[in-house]
Amino acid sequence: MTVADWNRRYDDAQRRGASVWSTGPNALVAELLADVPPGTAVDLGAGEGRNALWLARRGWTVTAVDFSETGLRRGRDAAEADGLTIEWVCADATTWQPPQPVDLVLVAYLQLPSAVLGPLLRALPGWLAPGGRLLVLGHDRDNLVRGVGGPPDPDVLHSVDQLAQATDGLDVQRCAQVTRTVATPEGERAAIDTLLWARRLA
Repeated sequence: MTVADWNRRYDDAQRRGASVWSTGPNALVAELLADVPPGTAVDLGAGEGRNALWLARRGWTVTAVDFSETGLRRGRDAAEADGLTIEWVCADATTWQPPQPVDLVLVAYLQLPSAVLGPLLRALPGWLAPGGRLLVLGHDRDNLVRGVGGPPDPDVLHSVDQLAQATDGLDVQRCAQVTRTVATPEGERAAIDTLLWARRLA
């Protein structure tokens, strides 16, 4: 989807008084980061900022990056309403870089063609300060045939082998398929995601 597509999607949701995504953090993101001491964080592909807002509430110093100014505006409005300070950056995730190493890089459901995602993944370990953590989560390619939801284009879906490109110099705690339960009109079904959870060696 293009910037214009995402801007329209966020605008349509705002007119309905809704959010494109849940207003709370992704459940697995919240689970993995619950006991991690706050520091500096980048939320790459932040959208409306649901994960960035959650991090800021927990004391993190957050930079939220997305190419949709409309999505970021919605996140900025929510942060101001809650009295939270977040740096909102409208930029291309494939070319933007943090000005200094950070303690956490979060990339949740960033849907990029594999030829573009690969170089970005290989760059992410270099964004981390010693001891910093990397969390990448996205729809898995197997979700197309065995899961539910997510984009229909296999080229923007993840795989374990693909995410393994981002592990240079990292202590990998998990690099695997994970499932989550999704409510559908036909009942609950399992969606299949790919998770990379790793820490830079000191």
